Amino acid sequence: MLELKNINISFGQFSISNVNMKLEKGDYFVLLGPSGAGKSIILELIAGILRIDSGDIYLSDKNITREKIQNRSVGLVFQDFAIFPHLNVEQNIAYPLKVKRWPKEKIRNRVEQLAKQMDIFHLLSRKTISLSGGEKQRVALARTLALSPDLLLLDEPLASLDIQLKKELRSQLRKLHKLGQTIIHVTHDFEEALLLADKVAIFNQGQIIQQGIKNEVFAQPQSEFIAHFIGVKNYFEVSSIGSSNIEVAEKLNFVCKDQRFGHQKPKALMIHSGDILLSKTNIGITRADNTFIGVITDIYPAYRGFELMIDIGLPLVVNISQKQLMQLDVKEGDKLECFIAPENIQKISDPKQY
Repeated sequence: MLELKNINISFGQFSISNVNMKLEKGDYFVLLGPSGAGKSIILELIAGILRIDSGDIYLSDKNITREKIQNRSVGLVFQDFAIFPHLNVEQNIAYPLKVKRWPKEKIRNRVEQLAKQMDIFHLLSRKTISLSGGEKQRVALARTLALSPDLLLLDEPLASLDIQLKKELRSQLRKLHKLGQTIIHVTHDFEEALLLADKVAIFNQGQIIQQGIKNEVFAQPQSEFIAHFIGVKNYFEVSSIGSSNIEVAEKLNFVCKDQRFGHQKPKALMIHSGDILLSKTNIGITRADNTFIGVITDIYPAYRGFELMIDIGLPLVVNISQKQLMQLDVKEGDKLECFIAPENIQKISDPKQY
């Protein structure tokens, strides 16, 4: 449906280099990366706002690399809404249809259809200056969808919204996706990608450093940068491999599920902070493999519950609920047993460095 082949463009000291992407019709594709990585530039290249130095862009099997903006079946929604303040909601949505000289009755039907779809039908006569951020963004979406673009481009569409408005707009975007709309969504927010995407590309310093099916990318990050960016806080480089254990950072030994590695020897281990069991301890008792005595160095609120920083010879981050914290009844300086089941230790075979 959309394919980017070897895309390159330079802006002084910054450059986008050798970007390759492929979307199928109906994909929800998220470009995820830190601010300043160059993600929005990719959208502007696809839309035709910027011209590439080299490479090709194909949309629905047509090479659109040199096509004018108006000849590309692409709609772009900006972070700052970019709606017309002097027009009301109905006039904003109708604007691209009037430019295309649609008949009045056809315009009215299309505007009403989109307004109902975006849950803003009751706002059609309102001036946009009086709308909330979420309402403005839905108006911008409706206007962009008016001409039924093959591809919808979203540039940080939730960035300026509060938590409740983000939730509402995410629901709208999921509805669009279920209706078959193909979407590329740029964000720096991992949770946004997790909740919306079916495919992701991790973008940094002008390059795609990993891409694929969302669950596969998030389960097997190919570098420490990606692991930390998607919220994995326990990522350890392997220092040596024994017959029954893997040593990390020349300090701790872990027993992992399936120790037969063949040629794919792990270079790093990854442990999700919610996959670690905690219990109070008495030094000297017999313990199972992957059970470590640790000292709590910090306890702080997290998005869901609390995170404990525990020194087991290396800093280990453990996520628990408020109820679990109350049951453990611990404070900074207390000792805990940390157990990590072998199946919860993920092996990274070939981490790339970016």
